[in-house]
Amino acid sequence: MKKVGFIGTGIMGKPMAANLLKGGFEVTVWNRSAEKCKELLALGAKWGPSPKAVTESCEVTFAMLADPIASREVCFGPEGVLAGIGGGRGYVDMSTVDPQTAREIGKAVTEAGGRFLEAPVSGSRKPAEEGTLIIMAAGDRSLYDEVEKAFACLGKMTLYLGEVGRGTQMKLCVNMIMGQMMAAFCEGLALANRVGLDLKDVLNVLDAGAMANPMFRLKGGLVLSDDFPVAFPLKHMQKDLRLALLMGDETGQALPAAAVVNELFKKARGQGLGDLDFAALWRVVKDSPAS
Repeated sequence: MKKVGFIGTGIMGKPMAANLLKGGFEVTVWNRSAEKCKELLALGAKWGPSPKAVTESCEVTFAMLADPIASREVCFGPEGVLAGIGGGRGYVDMSTVDPQTAREIGKAVTEAGGRFLEAPVSGSRKPAEEGTLIIMAAGDRSLYDEVEKAFACLGKMTLYLGEVGRGTQMKLCVNMIMGQMMAAFCEGLALANRVGLDLKDVLNVLDAGAMANPMFRLKGGLVLSDDFPVAFPLKHMQKDLRLALLMGDETGQALPAAAVVNELFKKARGQGLGDLDFAALWRVVKDSPAS
């Protein structure tokens, strides 16, 4: 496999497509906003005028889209993925959606004569740039084996989880945990700030103990500066929490803490913080009065 497509060249998709180019793949790209493909075209990528044009001209097409709505539109819309897939060509959707959307896209791709793999990732802008994402794949095993070298350009770890839906379930569980960690982190720092502790000291204590982790280390610096350049948009974290809660409803699993945290992220979106990094939740939590 040498000729691949890449649909969706935003915060995550652009560096991922760039890493495929660096890995020696011939890459054809498409994005709703063509402007976002300029850097990739300068690196040697080719332009596909539509998702259909990309999928019908490439052995395998990857997609990294914002949400279930975007994934459905790109797949089922006019000049979409389905119109160009077939002949055993592969479609690897790396977007974070819900299990039902993943299954419906997978079924449609298979019925159209293609092969499907869902492969959502754990990681934000920097891991995407460094090629150190964690890839949670499920679906057609032959396609998974075929894209092994491409995944090696994108991530440091890849799991094959079985039938379509399993990858999305894994991703939503992981991101639900991450969202709750961010809320607890912000609340702890807000309380420390309210009683007059030096937040640098709090961060040093956290980093020296059992709770040390890369996210607190990285996001702590953003909190100290109150500056939140986007690595993982807050609106996408809220979307993932919503989808995790939906999965809880469907399975009968109570998720009371996640529900409260989702409301915090919804409040942050309502205050216009959705396009900032999800650590901008700090601005909501630190200003919340005691009930």
